[in-house]
Amino acid sequence: MEEVTDEPLYRDRVCGIDIGKAEMHATIRVPSDANPARRAQETRGFATTRRGVLALADWLRCWQVPAVVMEATGDYWKPVFYRLEAEGFECVLADARQVKNLPGRPKRDPSDSRWLASCFERGSVTSCFVATPEFRVIRLHTRYRRDLTEDRTREKNRAEKLLESAAVKLSSVVTDLHGVTGRDIMDHLIAGERDPKALAQLARARARRKIAELEQALEGAEFFTPEHAALLKAMLERIDWINDEIAKLSRVIERLLAPYEEQLQQAESMPGWGRRSAEDALAETGTDMTRFPTPAHLASWAGRTPLDHQSGKRAGASRRKKGNRYLGAITGETSVAAGKTDTREGARYRKLARSRGKAKACVAAGSTQLKAYHTLLSSPGMRYEDLGPDYCERRAATRRKLTWHIRQIQAEGFDVTITPCEPGPAQDAHANGGAA
Repeated sequence: MEEVTDEPLYRDRVCGIDIGKAEMHATIRVPSDANPARRAQETRGFATTRRGVLALADWLRCWQVPAVVMEATGDYWKPVFYRLEAEGFECVLADARQVKNLPGRPKRDPSDSRWLASCFERGSVTSCFVATPEFRVIRLHTRYRRDLTEDRTREKNRAEKLLESAAVKLSSVVTDLHGVTGRDIMDHLIAGERDPKALAQLARARARRKIAELEQALEGAEFFTPEHAALLKAMLERIDWINDEIAKLSRVIERLLAPYEEQLQQAESMPGWGRRSAEDALAETGTDMTRFPTPAHLASWAGRTPLDHQSGKRAGASRRKKGNRYLGAITGETSVAAGKTDTREGARYRKLARSRGKAKACVAAGSTQLKAYHTLLSSPGMRYEDLGPDYCERRAATRRKLTWHIRQIQAEGFDVTITPCEPGPAQDAHANGGAA
């Protein structure tokens, strides 16, 4: 092993791993035998298979290295991280932006592993969030369910475009093209029915009020060829298959999350949140909120916080903050849903949407929801208590009243110092979004 220059250290014995798909390079840095004030390092290559990772673990034990750091490279880090974690090593996942390649430094796997180890021993690497083993399995199911839901949406859009290309304006009349009425009409179109009046009579419930409109929308059905019917049938079959798979996944997720019914009910108590959004959020974050030091840390991890870049006096808004895209998608849906409720969150979303646009309103409302979510899961038994749609106006009125009284007292020649009372548990919860 070669000796290298001494530096102030945060860790005595470390290992940095640069991981590829088939192989990885690991560098260990330990105190030098000749001079303990100096450092010694060695780099070796290993396969990313089970046998290769176990060989790496044996090598680390020989040098008494307790902790390893690796860069989050796609999904390639997962088998190595999980195996070393199971072998009893402290594993740290580094954000690629913290250890990115610098100008003038060779960009090769061995040198990258040495750079990771050097950064790790100085304490300049902050560990990324990694789910616990039980929630890794739950997360696989919830993420796949969301992916299937997105696939189903795309398939429904394809079906609508197909009907439009065949001059069938069904989606302009029925509210839900894939509802009972829409699906029945499409099935009859596939079966060969082309009479607009006969097709319009298939309307159900409230759609029967639109029979005349349906007849006009279906007058172009003669352009619906057998080739269109074959394509539409394939699309509908795929939608049905996705629906069945989503139902199966939902049953599995319910079983896996059964021990966490209390946390699910806490999340469901927030405005705009339903069972599925609570399940997806819990799978992403887990139940241990101590892994996020503050509610703001959770909001930032999800990318629901503003991101500004400042240089000198210039303060410019940068592009959106990157974060957990699944949790960001959840809060995007729940923010819009909360905006339709007569609650504090709904009033705040509508106010921000009018003044700053719906995109920024979603981010702001999502940040508040995640802070409330953190507070709820940190306090067993707590439920969300709405502060009322006029909460912001009442708080502004209180500030105006205080300002007026202070000015009146100052006009009499007195200095005024206002000290807030010690907040109680309920006030602390309200400050984090209305949980109590």
